[in-house]
Amino acid sequence: MSTEENITSENILSAHTLEQIAEWESRYPPEHKKSALLAALNAAQHQNKGFLTVPLMDAVAEKLELSKIEVYEVASFYSMYELNPVGRHNVAVCTNVCCMLMGSDTIVSHLEKKLNIKLGESTDDGRIYLKIEEECLAACAGGPMMQVDHKYYTELTPEKVDEIIDALE
Repeated sequence: MSTEENITSENILSAHTLEQIAEWESRYPPEHKKSALLAALNAAQHQNKGFLTVPLMDAVAEKLELSKIEVYEVASFYSMYELNPVGRHNVAVCTNVCCMLMGSDTIVSHLEKKLNIKLGESTDDGRIYLKIEEECLAACAGGPMMQVDHKYYTELTPEKVDEIIDALE
């Protein structure tokens, strides 16, 4: 028996991740368990400190009884999933028209200067990853806005951004 045959979702995914996937699976009829894929990938990514690996995606595919390619397609399509190591804290600023009109370009510039990085880069200490521009984070009424580790912050000013960033470990 090869080593690959011994790799299962139960020994790749943590107990907590498996619980989260099971909880999401329970929300859908068994024939629609694919509906739990986005949440399952979120849980697996969180387990791995912010990025997905092939073994993690394969384990999610096994757990949800999907083909590996179905999982890879979703993970590579959505900007919320990272396929390479990034900083511990994921910062994404919405740059869509509504947020842009409300000053998101000022927020992006402020973050780049404060962190001494550009969009798509992580700080030297690995603390913060400033995602490439986000087209829309669906909080148009609260722009400019950003998402930090899946938490939304709205009506941003440079001062408010400083408070948020400085509070991250």
